Amino acid sequence: MALALAFLFSPLFSQENSEKKKQIPPLQHKIVVTATRIETPAQEIASSVTVISGEELEQMKKTTVLEALEEILGLTIIQNGPAGGAASTFIRGANSEHTLFLMDGVELNDPISPARSFDLAHFLLDSIERIEILRGPQSTLYGSDALSGVVNIITKKGQGDPKLSLSSAGGSYGTFINTAGLNGSTEKIHYSFGVNYFQSSGFSSASSEYEGNVEKDGYRNLSLSGRFGYRLNNNLEFDFILRTVKTRIDVDNFGGDYGDDPNNVQKNNAFFLKGELRTLLMGNRWEQKLGFSLVNNDRTYENPTDSTHPNDSEEGFFKSTLFKIDWQNNFFLHETNTLTCGIDHQQERGESEYYSDGIWGPYSSIFPLQHAHTTGFYIQDKIKLGSKFFSTAGIRLDNHTQFGTSTTFRLAPAYLIKATQTKLKATLGTAFKSPSLYQLYAPATFMGPIGNESLKPERSTGWDIGIEQYFLEGQILVSATYFRNDYTNLIQFDSLQGYTNVGDAESKGIELFTQVHSRSGLILNVSYTRAEARDLDANNYLLRRSKDKFSASILYPFLKKGNIRLSLIHIGKREDLDFSTWPAIRVTLPDYTLLNSVISCDLTRQIQIFLRIDNLLNEKYEMIKGYGTPGRSAYLGLNISL
Repeated sequence: MALALAFLFSPLFSQENSEKKKQIPPLQHKIVVTATRIETPAQEIASSVTVISGEELEQMKKTTVLEALEEILGLTIIQNGPAGGAASTFIRGANSEHTLFLMDGVELNDPISPARSFDLAHFLLDSIERIEILRGPQSTLYGSDALSGVVNIITKKGQGDPKLSLSSAGGSYGTFINTAGLNGSTEKIHYSFGVNYFQSSGFSSASSEYEGNVEKDGYRNLSLSGRFGYRLNNNLEFDFILRTVKTRIDVDNFGGDYGDDPNNVQKNNAFFLKGELRTLLMGNRWEQKLGFSLVNNDRTYENPTDSTHPNDSEEGFFKSTLFKIDWQNNFFLHETNTLTCGIDHQQERGESEYYSDGIWGPYSSIFPLQHAHTTGFYIQDKIKLGSKFFSTAGIRLDNHTQFGTSTTFRLAPAYLIKATQTKLKATLGTAFKSPSLYQLYAPATFMGPIGNESLKPERSTGWDIGIEQYFLEGQILVSATYFRNDYTNLIQFDSLQGYTNVGDAESKGIELFTQVHSRSGLILNVSYTRAEARDLDANNYLLRRSKDKFSASILYPFLKKGNIRLSLIHIGKREDLDFSTWPAIRVTLPDYTLLNSVISCDLTRQIQIFLRIDNLLNEKYEMIKGYGTPGRSAYLGLNISL
């Protein structure tokens, strides 16, 4: 495959290659932070990591982080209906709640959600510098929830003279997006501020392909972001990051026939704050980062009676707070060793109330305010022997107020053969996930117990082995990785016992990736993921996860003024539940292919126009049984930079 690509694209590369001496120049690699908690060239990292740069995000012209992850190797997303619908992210076939989401290192997973997951549907791309996706168990550096990987959303840091950016776009489904940003820096300070308003009339969340679903489900999102830093001197600086999200979503009762509901509304308010102090001591050999973060989530549901549902109503609220302090120390002992160690302490709180009424009478579920504390200690040695061998080895101990202690570790060696531009890599690690507040403390109802204070953490052991091979002086990259993850103590709900640690699962497969950078500016990405995720107790495949995913994108610059980008995503067959019968039965959802395009053109140095068309082939498909998906849709936009 690699040789064929090299032959196919060789006319696009400079002919001077044949005239040069047979010498391989040093390769240029992206810098990765999430894999080691220190800025490290990707060349020196054994972990499976993908970086979506700010330039790539700009070329995609996507609106949300969720959309930006659609093409990523080893990752699958699903969403309940139109923009704003509940979304799930699966890394290497694991459950959605087994991914830890971060913003500049701030933990985003919601303590009051039943499984402590995070809904990416409301995170807009404004003020985002890049996104790093780290696959495999990562608890050694990040603690709970990172059983299958970490997604770190890194915000923009202002640089240079003040820059004002304005953007406006609109199109299908009554969609309008307006963004404004200001960023810059001086010798002492840096700043970046942004505001984004997104509105869409949407389409029916319960698919209109089924009977009785005609009402559109709209969405509104107002997001504010800010980042400010001050450098007191060469060895001391402060950084503050703030983000607020306020949304309103129209939702339906369920997917399938007559799932429509004209006045079912969900409102979300989220607040994220991070502060960090960074110092350099001992001749810059000791770096300290002392940070704190605060995340608040407030969700409400309102679904009064209506003409279609004259006897049914529901309402509720869900509130949570996550406060965390993190003290990280980096000791640059020698050019061969960097030691990272630290301690973090987090406090999570949550409460909720839910009421409903219907043909079976009134029902209430009240979850009084509960809290839990976790303290973690971690240490990692980053080893670099010349320019050939790189490795990290780390261990972590966590103590939780309810279940006690948990120990995790990670090893990640890589060997670079410079003569052939080959990197051999492998990782082995463990991870854990603490029981959520709801799983631990939810009160029993007349139907039986729910919470279980005796729950133990979920655990995973994962390893992978891979190779990366460069051709044509680094202009072509081909990589292959085999992975396996084993999950034990998975928390499942039993109607007689409540939540218990009874589940076991495994996921295994391969990840193949090819990237081509021609000297003319053309960029080609091709990836294929085969992931088999099985419930070992029930002996069947996990729901809503395709075994096969293929994606490809090509970017072609033209006339030094614009770009044309085409992308293709193919999702294979996967199993889901059909709730139109009782009990629900397993069904197989057919595979589907989406073809998307973006054309952008710089009218002047300050003004750019773009046209984005999604689902060019107008494919009819379902991500989740009974829920709607967008057809062919187009969005025209204008960017102004001053």
